Amino acid sequence: MYGGQETIRRILTELGDTWAVVGLSGNRGRAAYGVAEVLQRYGKRVVPVHPKAESVHGERGYASLEEIPFAVDVVDVFVNSALAGKVADEAVAVGARAVWFQLGVVDEAACARTRAAGLEMVMDHCPAIELPRLHTAR
Repeated sequence: MYGGQETIRRILTELGDTWAVVGLSGNRGRAAYGVAEVLQRYGKRVVPVHPKAESVHGERGYASLEEIPFAVDVVDVFVNSALAGKVADEAVAVGARAVWFQLGVVDEAACARTRAAGLEMVMDHCPAIELPRLHTAR
């Protein structure tokens, strides 16, 4: 697990409100769908990134990070650990400010590369758990 409480707080409160959610589709049964709802409830703009490029929660979807025609602050990764490193590298390439690997998504080498590139990084955490905690603590 990587990402202390200070890093989590900084990503959630200081690094911007545009979140690309990789793996987000219109499938209501998937965790990404519910997490995206929570992100929106807390004022984040959620940009779906999925091969189907579906619109979700009122936001246009894109097939890849590089297709998004505007800046993305945080890339939230809902793919398995074997694919997560590629997504982290793409996040660096598109100029994101942070990468967030969801619960169960772990890739130590990708974490090291992402941090070496100057991005904030959280691994094996969920913003839908952390946001309410952060707001309760205020």
